[in-house]
Amino acid sequence: MDNQMYYFSPYLYLFWVIPICSFLIFYLRYRHNKVKLVDGIWFNLFFYSLLFCLAITIIGTHNSVLIYGSIGIFFLILGVILIFFGLQAFFWIWNGILMWRRESHTLANTLTLIIGIAIILIPFINNILQPILPHALYLFGIYLWRLCLLYVLGWGYNFLTVALLYQFNKPTFDQDYIIVLGAGLMHGDQVTPLLAARIQRAMTFHFQQIQQTGKAATIIFSGGQGRDETVPEGQAMLDYAVAHGMPSQYGIAEVKSLNTYQNMRNSKEIIEQRPGSHNVIFVTNNYHTYRAARMAREVGLNADGIGAKTSWFFVPDALIREYVAIFLKYKKWHIAFLIVAIIYSAWLAWPR
Repeated sequence: MDNQMYYFSPYLYLFWVIPICSFLIFYLRYRHNKVKLVDGIWFNLFFYSLLFCLAITIIGTHNSVLIYGSIGIFFLILGVILIFFGLQAFFWIWNGILMWRRESHTLANTLTLIIGIAIILIPFINNILQPILPHALYLFGIYLWRLCLLYVLGWGYNFLTVALLYQFNKPTFDQDYIIVLGAGLMHGDQVTPLLAARIQRAMTFHFQQIQQTGKAATIIFSGGQGRDETVPEGQAMLDYAVAHGMPSQYGIAEVKSLNTYQNMRNSKEIIEQRPGSHNVIFVTNNYHTYRAARMAREVGLNADGIGAKTSWFFVPDALIREYVAIFLKYKKWHIAFLIVAIIYSAWLAWPR
C-alpha cells in the first residue's frame, strides 16, 4: 500500500457534525421512549448522513483500492435493491399464495396478494384511463396519486425503521412480571403454534432469569374468551405452560381482555394490586412488539417487549397490518396532507 500522506481539507470534517448530532438526538430520545415514530426520522438522518460522510472521507483518501472497493460494494447493494423492486410484484404474489395455502382465508391474510396484483394492474388501469379522461383531470389524478403514494411509503419506511430498531431491545434479568399477549385459540380450546411460541419465549426468559439471578418472575397470561372459543385464552395459555414444565405458582390467567390494549390495561391492574416491585416486560411475536409497546405506554404501563419468532412467510403480511393500524391513528396529519396534496396537484394540472 502506498505510504503517501494524503491531505484532508478541514472543511471535510464539518460534514461529520450532522451524523454525530443526529445520532446523539436519536440516542437520548430513544433511551427515554422507544416507541416514538419521529425517532425513525432521526435515525435515518444519522444513517444516511453517515454513509455520505464515509463516502466523501473515502474519496478524500485518494486510495484507489479503498475507493474502487467501496464503489463495488455500493453497486452490489444497489443492484440487489433494484432487482427486488423490479420483481416486487412477483415477490408479493408469491408471499400471498403461501399465506393462502398455510393460513386462514381472511382478508387480513391476503394483503400481500392484493398488493402484488395491484402493482401489476396499475399500468393497465393508467392506459385505460388516459384516453377517456380530460387531460387536466388525468394529470391531476396522476400528481395526486404519486404524492399520496410517496406519503404512504414514507410513513411505511419510517415505521419499518422504528419497528426494526425495537427488535434489538434486550430487557435485563430483574423482571417481576412477564405479560404474555393472547392471539386466539384453534378448535376452541387449543393453543396455536403462534401462541405457543409466545408462551415458550416467556418461559425461556423466566428460567434464564432464575438461573442468572435466582429471581422468579410471575407470568401473566392475558386473553379473554372469543365467540368461537370454549375457554378463555389466558386459561388455555396457563394450562399449556404448566403442561410444558412451568410451576403453576408462577402463573396467573387474565381472562377478560379482547384486544392488545385490554391485555395491557387489565394486566396493569393485576400488577398494581400486588405488593412489591413492578418491573414488567411483555411477550408477543416479533412483528407485533413495537405496536404493543405503544399500547403499553398508552395505558401507563412502563414495559418493554421481547418477540417470539414467527414463520418468515407470515411476517410481510403481519407487518402491513401493524403499519395500517398505526397509520390510522394519525388521521389529522393525513387529512392535512391530503388537502395540501389536492391543492398542489390541482395547481400543477391547471391548464396554462
